[in-house]
Amino acid sequence: MERLFNLDFQLLHDTVLLAISVFFLFLVMSYNLFHPVRKMLEERKKRISGDLEAAAADKQDAAALKQQYEEKLKNVEKEAEVILSEARQKALKNENRIVDEAKEEAARIIRRAQEEAELEKKRVMDDVKQEMIQVATMMAQKVVTASMDPVIQESLVEETLREIGDTTWQS
Repeated sequence: MERLFNLDFQLLHDTVLLAISVFFLFLVMSYNLFHPVRKMLEERKKRISGDLEAAAADKQDAAALKQQYEEKLKNVEKEAEVILSEARQKALKNENRIVDEAKEEAARIIRRAQEEAELEKKRVMDDVKQEMIQVATMMAQKVVTASMDPVIQESLVEETLREIGDTTWQS
């Protein structure tokens, strides 16, 4: 009997043993090689997944920080406006204080000028009184030298008073 492709029992037996050996070798290699590789790939997949989650969380944190910074920038503008407003108010207060001080100084200067004018007026009045005394003494000398009677004396006094005038007495 001729065999197809030289298939005999020995070849079939060797083939079955080879298949079992390859299968057993595949199981051993799978356990020793493929299993650690799968485990490593699984860990890598978990690490990448964790990294992606961490990146997403970091992205959310960054967005939150950006929002906070934008709020702070808005608040900084408001705070700057408040500070400028306070500075303006202080400047107005200082301006008012300086104006009030200037008014007070002007009032003091005016009072001092009025006091000096009063003193000058008194000095002038004293001078006028001195002149009147001199005029009265001169009159007395004239009266004594002339030995005038009372009617002439009265006319001289009235004449002197007219010469001095009312304006001299009032200033």
